[in-house]
Amino acid sequence: MRTDRGAVSIVAVMCALILCLGALGAADLGSMLHARARAQSAADAAALAAVTEQAPILGRGDDPEQAARDEADRNGAALTRCDCAVGQSSATVEVTVTPRLTFLSGWFGRRVRASARAALDPDVLSYRDAG
Repeated sequence: MRTDRGAVSIVAVMCALILCLGALGAADLGSMLHARARAQSAADAAALAAVTEQAPILGRGDDPEQAARDEADRNGAALTRCDCAVGQSSATVEVTVTPRLTFLSGWFGRRVRASARAALDPDVLSYRDAG
């Protein structure tokens, strides 16, 4: 009987360690999912900013790519591609977000990508204020 003393302690410590590692992995998975949602929100906002930038009725300006870049930056993303030429009624953008990971070190530096497309009615582009 004396040789079995402490065996339960080792099992309890190992179970606690496995539980902690699982919790850290779950936290990083949640961080990756949050980064995906943030990237999609930033892509949606950047596409809308690019397409509304060139609407004459709004009088905002004529640089849709810079508007998309600014909106992506405000949402914590980096604009990687913007098909948004002046005069087009649609814009397609792609953004990336780097998730903050603490445990899954193999995923460090990997980025989450998201893309979005927004379109205006072509009549909005040809609208001119008569007054």
